[in-house]
Amino acid sequence: MLTDRFEADYLLETPIDPARAAETMAGEQSSGTFVAIPGETPELKERASARVVALEILERDVPGRSLPSNVPSPPDERITRARVTLSWPLATIGPSLPNLVATVAGNLFELKCASGLRILDIRLPAAFGEAYPGPRFGVAGTRRLAGVEGRPLIGTIIKPSVGLDPAATAALVDELCGAGIDFIKDDELQSDGPACPFDQRVAAVMAVVERHADRTGRKPMFAFNLTGDLDQMRRRHDTLLAHGATCLMASLNSVGLVGMIELGRFAQLPIHAHRNGWGYLSRHPMLGWSYVAWQKLWRLAGADHMHVNGLSNKFSETDDSVVASARECLTPMFADKPCTVMPVFSSGQTARQAHGTYAALGSTDLIMTAGGGVMAHPDGVAAGVRSLREAWAAAIAGIPLAEHARTHPELGRALEIAA
Repeated sequence: MLTDRFEADYLLETPIDPARAAETMAGEQSSGTFVAIPGETPELKERASARVVALEILERDVPGRSLPSNVPSPPDERITRARVTLSWPLATIGPSLPNLVATVAGNLFELKCASGLRILDIRLPAAFGEAYPGPRFGVAGTRRLAGVEGRPLIGTIIKPSVGLDPAATAALVDELCGAGIDFIKDDELQSDGPACPFDQRVAAVMAVVERHADRTGRKPMFAFNLTGDLDQMRRRHDTLLAHGATCLMASLNSVGLVGMIELGRFAQLPIHAHRNGWGYLSRHPMLGWSYVAWQKLWRLAGADHMHVNGLSNKFSETDDSVVASARECLTPMFADKPCTVMPVFSSGQTARQAHGTYAALGSTDLIMTAGGGVMAHPDGVAAGVRSLREAWAAAIAGIPLAEHARTHPELGRALEIAA
């Protein structure tokens, strides 16, 4: 366990000697610069500079650079790829998430010696766990508020994403709650526009949710999108409290790290963290972040639920990547402060993904949200909800999906359109 240093692992691609490139990275992101300077004494470097603590060659003689540069590339150039670990003294930045990002992901991506660079993981000392709240609810708190144990939370997204006014949104929520839904969320595109004002949407939706809670003794969780400026998020958060809401949603890349840290400090509800925009940080395999590293920032800041995409998703991510992301959300960060969060599976999910998701994750600690997988069911949204619950019941019981579908018509119909 790290105590007075923090580390980051990188996938480095370079046209020069990888050991020299790694030392350039360490110098650039600590005490050094592109030329030797008088003040960088051996004593200062020993005390304050970053260190290259590991370098493993992964590939040699790769033909051509992944990323462009203002340095011409020879026609016969061969590139090396390596895994590099850098270590920094905690004393240089203290347990500060914004300055951690500036250190591990600052000017490194622009270096000429790196024709590709991707952050694979970060490891932090316990001081970070002491400095930040982490998830206040996480898996246990989410289950308690939603009244769901022993299975995933079955959820959906309000669809159409935008275009419904508060009354139409509430009418759809009424139908979903009547079908026994566990979790509903705003689409990330739905915020506080004049066509569907936040306050009016909250009032209309929560009146429906409370009515169903009175009937069943269990309150479905609705994640209202309060993404905005800090003052707007504070006011919207207070509106949610006043109406008895049990969840809020924020778009991580929109509010930024500092916005999320502040939201985590004042929020009294579970934070459903949406990662929209993730592709521009990750899609190129030799640039940006791995989710394994990136999600740790937001867990410390206070997220309780983290989107991880889904199996056989509508986007470009592989199933292996999705599963690794979900497992990481359930992996403790510190011995005395796990900061585990509920992974959220979404993006083209239907009843067909239940068995594969359960087999890959080995846990029911997740939220599965299906938009079209619920809303597009040929027998209506209530049948869509039941089809997902039936699929998960079969997965947990070890019953083949097709076999279970023969005696559960909503599931059978869902499989017809999801083929």
